[in-house]
Amino acid sequence: MNNDVSLSAPLLRTRGIVLLGLAVLGVAGAVFAVRRPLMMSAPKCLAGRWHGCFDTFNGVVLMTLAAVPLALLVVWALARRRRAAGVTSAWRMSLAEVGMVHGTVPFLWMTMMPGAAGAGTAPGAVSLVPLRDLATMGPLGIGGNLLVFAALGFFAPMRFPALASVPRILALGAGCSVLVETAQYVLLLDRVSSVDDVLVNAVGAVLAGLASRRWWRTTAEAPSDRPRPAPAAAV
Repeated sequence: MNNDVSLSAPLLRTRGIVLLGLAVLGVAGAVFAVRRPLMMSAPKCLAGRWHGCFDTFNGVVLMTLAAVPLALLVVWALARRRRAAGVTSAWRMSLAEVGMVHGTVPFLWMTMMPGAAGAGTAPGAVSLVPLRDLATMGPLGIGGNLLVFAALGFFAPMRFPALASVPRILALGAGCSVLVETAQYVLLLDRVSSVDDVLVNAVGAVLAGLASRRWWRTTAEAPSDRPRPAPAAAV
C-alpha cells in the first residue's frame, strides 16, 4: 500500500474545500461592497422590466448573481447524467461547461451595450496604437477588461485538452476579443474599438488560465471525456 497516495487524497480534498470556501467568501465580500448599486436595479429586475435592468451594468451583474443557483443545478444535472453513463471527471467537465457560459455571457452582454449616444447614431471609432488607451481606462476599466474572458480562460482548458497551453489560451482570449471589438465597430455601438481592450482581455484570460493550470494540465495528460469501457465478459 502506498501511504503517500493514501495521505495525499484527503489533503488535496481539504485544500480544495479551503480554496472553494475562500472563493465563496471573496465573492460574498465583493457583493457586500457593491450591494447598494446592485439593489438600485433590483425593483426593475424583479418587475421584469428590460429598461433599467438588462440594459444597465448593475442589472446584468445582479441577474448574473441571482442565476448562480440555477447554474449550479445545471452542473449537478449534467454531472449526474455523465456519471450514469460512466464518464470519469463528470463534475469537472460539467462545471467547466457551465462556468464558461455563466462567467462569459454576462460580460459579453455588457460589452455590447451601446454607449451614451445610442446604437447607430455615431460612426465607429478605432484605436490601434498599443497602450495609448490604457492610461485612460482607470482601475475599474482595467479590472473589468481583465474579467471579460477570465471565465473562458479558466474553464476552457479544463474542458478542452487541445486548449491546455498558455499560448493557446492567449490566442483564444485575443481572438474572441477581436471579434467583440469588430462587432462594436460594425454595429455602431458608440464605443471605441481599441487594441488595448484586446490586450487586456487576452491577459485576463491567460491569468485565469494559469490559476486553473493544475486542473487543465491533468485533463490534458489524461483526457476523460469518454465513457469507461465495460469489462469483458468471462468466457
